Amino acid sequence: MDTRGDTGGAAAGSTTAGGERTERTDGTDSPDSAGRAGGEEGGGAGDRAEGQDDAGDISPDGDGADTSAPGPADATAGSGTATERAQAAEAEGDDAGGGGGEGGTRTPPRRRRRWPLVVAALLALVTGATGAAAAWLWWETDEALDSIERIPDALPTHLPASAQPPRVEGDAQVYLLIGVDDDQAPDPGERWQAGVARSDTMMLTQISADRETVSVVSLPRDTWTEIPGAGEAKLNAAYSWGGPALLVETVQNLTGVRVDHVAIIDWSGFRAFTDAVGGVTVDGERMDGREALDYVRERKSLPGGDFDRTRRQQNFLRALLDQTAGSGTLTDPGRLTGLLGTVGDVVSVDDQLSNGDLRSLAWDLRGIRGDEVNFMNAPVAGTDRRRGQSVVLLDDEAAAPLWEAMRDDAMAEFLTTDEAPEQLGDEVR
Repeated sequence: MDTRGDTGGAAAGSTTAGGERTERTDGTDSPDSAGRAGGEEGGGAGDRAEGQDDAGDISPDGDGADTSAPGPADATAGSGTATERAQAAEAEGDDAGGGGGEGGTRTPPRRRRRWPLVVAALLALVTGATGAAAAWLWWETDEALDSIERIPDALPTHLPASAQPPRVEGDAQVYLLIGVDDDQAPDPGERWQAGVARSDTMMLTQISADRETVSVVSLPRDTWTEIPGAGEAKLNAAYSWGGPALLVETVQNLTGVRVDHVAIIDWSGFRAFTDAVGGVTVDGERMDGREALDYVRERKSLPGGDFDRTRRQQNFLRALLDQTAGSGTLTDPGRLTGLLGTVGDVVSVDDQLSNGDLRSLAWDLRGIRGDEVNFMNAPVAGTDRRRGQSVVLLDDEAAAPLWEAMRDDAMAEFLTTDEAPEQLGDEVR
């Protein structure tokens, strides 16, 4: 039945006895009824006052603003009130029924969107998990670094600065890596016993100030040189007679390069370290810890003897760096824990290196891969016999620009010149 005729004489904005708003006399819906899309027939303001949710509660622009329904007192205010509300709503781009006139009953807020809360909860979980993982990793790393033995008096601190080469300016660092077959260093506090320990590997390592260039220069263990306080002898005799400090002093006198820190590598410990990273592929052959240890120790069957063994050791270190960085070991908690647990069995350092120093160094070098480390041997003039021993003679003239580049933190430029020694190649015996 058409209701327009029945309400034709009613004033615009008036109500019926039941409190329900009528249509306008011009035949158009009132702002309130238009906003509800006919969803309140027979219910009136009472249903809305009791919290009924409907389409009119959602603002057109989706901003989630609460709307309110007019009460009976508001309905009797005449068309002026409704019109003003409609005009205001149109100006603001909101629902006409959203105003809620004076004395009207406001509906309860509509259901709010929950996804921001869900996202916040997920972020909290992720942040908490990340924080826990970071804390765990920090603790594991600190435990591993604590397990690294600090060698007292490993540097020649007894010497005045004038008796040592000047330090490289800036943040460049020089490490002397000393390789031994097993743990032969005395316990902290014990006196060094001459002749008990020996070093088979000496690698002078320079890390550039920008941390983009790492250069490793192997010094033959049979290099004939002057040992302070003992006369001429093989280079490895310095470690045997006076420990790391005497070896550092000897290397500094030989090269003119100031050594900042010492790290002693126990080749025997690399067996467990290699297994912790899942093995190492060297020259296309997959090696476990035992096979890798045999690889770095062998020299008698090699045509170049100690020279070839030095190349093998460099080759193994290069492969190990690539394996550690590229195998996912650093992102696998289980494998990382195993790796960290073997660090103290492989390396010992001077007592001037703190956990923070080692952590900072590891972070600075995190992007360096094995093929980005420059491995080479110090230039050699040949071999000879001295005092009934087979010895190696360094080529002082050819080595001079190499040591100068280290002192000046200019290795990146030097390695591009013809004066640079031949670097470790892809094929190693």
